[in-house]
Amino acid sequence: MSDANNTAGDGVNPEKELSAENLPGQRGQGGEEIRVQRGMFGANNGGDTSGYGGLVRSVRLPGPAARPYGGWFDEVADELEGALEEQDLLPENAIEKTVVDRDEITFHIEREHLVRVAKTLRDDPALRFELCTGVSGVHYPNDKGRELHAVYHLRSITHNRVIRLEVSAPDSDPHIPSLFSVYPTNDWHERETYDFFGIVFDGHPALTRIMMPDDWQGHPQRKDYPLGGIPVEYKGAQIPAPDQRRSYS
Repeated sequence: MSDANNTAGDGVNPEKELSAENLPGQRGQGGEEIRVQRGMFGANNGGDTSGYGGLVRSVRLPGPAARPYGGWFDEVADELEGALEEQDLLPENAIEKTVVDRDEITFHIEREHLVRVAKTLRDDPALRFELCTGVSGVHYPNDKGRELHAVYHLRSITHNRVIRLEVSAPDSDPHIPSLFSVYPTNDWHERETYDFFGIVFDGHPALTRIMMPDDWQGHPQRKDYPLGGIPVEYKGAQIPAPDQRRSYS
């Protein structure tokens, strides 16, 4: 049996070289380091029960891409920048950076220009991203000054393309403009992101909790939110609550 067949049998694509750049979750020395994680789950005070307590790795966000981006990415970027210039808005003032990673393109948008950029992507005939399939919240406690991220997934049915918009805000000022007026389907998605991450979508018609009770304290999907729980009695032994049993903070 040839080496190629052996490689394929091991689950590795023989047509694509295996490297740090294309392994899931690995970026080598590229990108922006936001923290160094120790152990499998970042546990401290002896709480790591995974057997990987000695593991040390850097956590990096992908850095800005350089042109040419490849494929239709350049066409979308050119059309978007040109359309913004026609509105007397310098593209570099609206687009913080453009990231191409894992064969996907993400435009990082300054939050004050988010609504205008979204309208441009929706309405420009060369772009026509008619559908936003939702907004996802992300919390990076160590990404100082931009701890909260909102990620929008846009699809062009006309051109069969998918892109991503990403907007950041600091914990101290968690406000991002609502896209309800541009994409009404974001109504409940923004409510869910507000509920779980505490991002305040300014201009939303009814920004209330959607999962947790109205009087719930805190936002459960932030990484600094305590695990909580209650002790459980099992075969005569008292099992502590998760947040007392181990720490992943």
